[in-house]
Amino acid sequence: MKIKSKSKKINKSWLNDHINDPYVKMAQRDGYRARAAYKLKEIDETLGLVKPGHCVVDLGSTPGAWSQYLRRRLSPEGAAHGELNGHIIALDLLPMAPIEDVHFIQGDFREEAVLQQLNDTLNEVYGSEKVDLVVSDMAPNLSGIESADAARIAHLIELAVEFSQQRLKSEGALVVKLFHGSGYSQLVKLFKETFHVVKPIKPKASRDKSSETFLVGMRLKRTAD
Repeated sequence: MKIKSKSKKINKSWLNDHINDPYVKMAQRDGYRARAAYKLKEIDETLGLVKPGHCVVDLGSTPGAWSQYLRRRLSPEGAAHGELNGHIIALDLLPMAPIEDVHFIQGDFREEAVLQQLNDTLNEVYGSEKVDLVVSDMAPNLSGIESADAARIAHLIELAVEFSQQRLKSEGALVVKLFHGSGYSQLVKLFKETFHVVKPIKPKASRDKSSETFLVGMRLKRTAD
């Protein structure tokens, strides 16, 4: 009974924090599906990553807040609907409600067949072998076992880096979500080996209690063969 009571208190505390979260209120006001939109917004505004005409790949896109932000940034009027100057291809293991002009693929990025579908879609939709920006909010289901969770997180980021080496323009950029803790320094090292410029950023919209942070790599040092 004590455990159940403690769980209820934790859930009530989280719900109270969520309801009073200024970014949750802003997301509701601005029509975003999640507060995560403001994380990408701050990263973009800090580094100037999204530009008119860009082709962007959004990995781990569901529920769609990042794709919504990208859609508005690539709209000449900054609108959620209407003309789009660019291309957005989103992918997630879970379903995502449609967003105008965003091409969505449901599947597991870790599977070769899904990666092939993404590559085929890029060739068909964008008509080019290279993209301008890859953003990844992917995160595995966490087990609570630090070493196992760190390995799962690292695997997803390594796949995103490998994909970027194959599909990014030389001046392109990759944004990934990761967590401070086991394996963090190795992932920073991987980014420094892959990109000329590496920037760790913890946006204001990331909760203070969370170890979540973002790593941005810009300008590839090399591409995969």
